[in-house]
Amino acid sequence: MPKTAMIRARIEPKLKDDVEYIFKKLGITTTEAISLFYNQIKLRRGIPFEINIPNETTRKAIMEADKKRGIKKFKSVHELTKELDS
Repeated sequence: MPKTAMIRARIEPKLKDDVEYIFKKLGITTTEAISLFYNQIKLRRGIPFEINIPNETTRKAIMEADKKRGIKKFKSVHELTKELDS
């Protein structure tokens, strides 16, 4: 069947650019990604991933991560495992 149906949507420009960069790395076009999404919805008869509202603990963790608070950086896996073991 020929692809003739059109989808139009407004989206934040930065989000669009960030996601299209990922699609490029994956070797797919935006059209192919949308088709994959639609096909998964059809197969699963619903959204193909869990959607929920984060609890208070998760919201706080997300806000702290956005502010880059409490984030430790490690130069190697060895440093990370050493920290985890202590």
